[in-house]
Amino acid sequence: MADYLLELLTEEIPARMQARASESLSRSFGEWLAVGRLEYTRIRSYVTPRRLVLVVEGLSEAQPDSVEERRGPRVGAPENAVQGFLKSAGLSSIDECVKRDTGKGVFYFALLNLAGRPTTEVLPEFVKSTVHGFDWPKSMRFPAAPYRWVRPINSVLSLFDGKVLPLDLGKIPVGHTTIGHRFLAPQRIPIKDFKDYKEKLDRAYVILDPEARRKKIAEALEKTARNVQLTLKHDPPLLDEVVGLVEHPIVLVGNIDPALMALPPEVLTASMRAHQKYFALVDGKGDLAPKFLVVSNMVARDGGKAIVAGNERVLRARLSDAQFFWDQDRKIKLEDWAQKLRERTFYVGLGDMRQKSARMSSLAIRLIPASGGGLTDDVKASRAALLAKADLSTGMVGEFPELQGVIGRYYALKDGEHHDVAHAIGEHYAPLGPNDICPSAPISVAVSLADKIDSLVGFFGIAEKPTGSKDPFALRRAALGVIRLIVENKLRIALKPVLTAAYDRYSGVVWTITSAERVAADLLAFFADRLKVHLREKGVRHDLITAVFTLGDEDDLVRLLARVAALGKFLKSDDGANLLVAYRRAANIVRIEEKKDGRSYDGPVRREALEMPEEGTLAERLEVATAKAKIALDKEAFDEAMTALAGLRAPVDEFFDRVTVNTDKPELRENRLRLLSEIRATLNRVADFSQIEG
Repeated sequence: MADYLLELLTEEIPARMQARASESLSRSFGEWLAVGRLEYTRIRSYVTPRRLVLVVEGLSEAQPDSVEERRGPRVGAPENAVQGFLKSAGLSSIDECVKRDTGKGVFYFALLNLAGRPTTEVLPEFVKSTVHGFDWPKSMRFPAAPYRWVRPINSVLSLFDGKVLPLDLGKIPVGHTTIGHRFLAPQRIPIKDFKDYKEKLDRAYVILDPEARRKKIAEALEKTARNVQLTLKHDPPLLDEVVGLVEHPIVLVGNIDPALMALPPEVLTASMRAHQKYFALVDGKGDLAPKFLVVSNMVARDGGKAIVAGNERVLRARLSDAQFFWDQDRKIKLEDWAQKLRERTFYVGLGDMRQKSARMSSLAIRLIPASGGGLTDDVKASRAALLAKADLSTGMVGEFPELQGVIGRYYALKDGEHHDVAHAIGEHYAPLGPNDICPSAPISVAVSLADKIDSLVGFFGIAEKPTGSKDPFALRRAALGVIRLIVENKLRIALKPVLTAAYDRYSGVVWTITSAERVAADLLAFFADRLKVHLREKGVRHDLITAVFTLGDEDDLVRLLARVAALGKFLKSDDGANLLVAYRRAANIVRIEEKKDGRSYDGPVRREALEMPEEGTLAERLEVATAKAKIALDKEAFDEAMTALAGLRAPVDEFFDRVTVNTDKPELRENRLRLLSEIRATLNRVADFSQIEG
């Protein structure tokens, strides 16, 4: 057994791509090892900003021997065919072959013993295939290689059992050396094995393991914050990004110019976080402190004073720009900024942003009652929707696009708009993701729903739907936002008429899908798919959601989830599980007979034609269960509806135990098939049981 160490030393790999690249490297190489029948004990991968590393432990030194079975000509074939086969197989006599009957005749088979190739011969092929076929989100060409890579590869370290394993990777040098930190240890370092590699990198100011870097950075941030008597504002996504930017992290403290602290905290945080990758600090009251933490990739002789001064200077310039836009923007009222939305296209064919705001305003008024708003909230919702996109025209949002909505809220408050209106402007983009806070104020909910539904209807109407992994207009996120707004606020909204109303509010659009009902149906199916994803982590079965959605008249998400919960509970009971089996038996018999006879058996059961007691009992219980289920469904008592169905288990079991459906009496057979069809119809009033798995 031997170990294999591979290091691809590159220019800086974008932080957002590193984790996926590390996982892909070990997975892809492991698949190639499986193809080559090479056994190993463990495979690991590591990534830093400048290197992608693979370590394979306990790797066998050769492939196992194998036997290849090669089929030859049919027994009795012409002699030249036999001799040609023997020559290709490297055999001298037909007696070295075996005869086998394949069912299509007796053929000669050659059993060839193949010696396994040495691992040193196989590995270079696998490395080349892995590197050439590596799937980067974005890649580039560079002179030293005939393939694409995320950034130019400078050198490759390739060691098998401590010896250099040559690789064919273009003109890139392959050997037994690496380099450490770009500035602190740029000299070449000879490597013997992985243990030696890791130890020497540690001394060369490179922490190889991303998890070790993350832990060190997190601990240093907390400790440094305590040293200045402040509290770190935790930001896990920023921490993940910084882990991918440094190989030897050093945390330093910088100061924010006090004159710039009057800016909104969101502006300060956005400038520090998005542009400079700084961590914010808060004081004992929870307010933003005039200091920041920066993670440097250098050990400076002056203790980092010059680094801090440079970062303070850059931040001061950024915030000075923000201060300028802040002062200039507020000289103009938000409603005047809203007028400039006519100059901003929403999407080609769907009008401008001012038209979108008008549609949002009208739709928000419609949604206010369902959102829990009061008598005067429709006016506030209309106003908030008209102003929601106004800050897109401002200089501040032009400089900090991530603050759209937030800036609008500040400007609305400055203009004297009602607090609820300003709050809705600030929240109307939310929720932006599964972990984002969901608005709960009625006006905020109405405006947020109006924005998302308007976009979904517009893009679906012009057939710009998400495809595969591509979703350029974030429609999946918008649909998930609608679902969360409705479900988490328990809003009783019939989505189909709302979607139709949103479609009708567009004017002057050349629709690809010219039916509002068709767009609404497509969107309801889209919501069903998103709902399955949303509820997967909560353990809700996707087939139950499909079973309820397939009924075709369920567009109230709160009611749908209540029905799904009751259905799931019912199916976990013995009555539910057995009734599902009975349903399938009944449905399959009816389906087969309908296909065979070329007709439907959905007609009413003729009571006078029922011969056996079990038939009459089942017919009576079906009538009772149907009536009880209808009453329960009308009042949304879904547990009661399931209880009504549970009462069918015994008579259905007795029917199948004692009654022959396909009797030789045509009229009796038809009546019994109608009875089975009635079982199917009764259960399908609660959910489409044919969609339920298991």
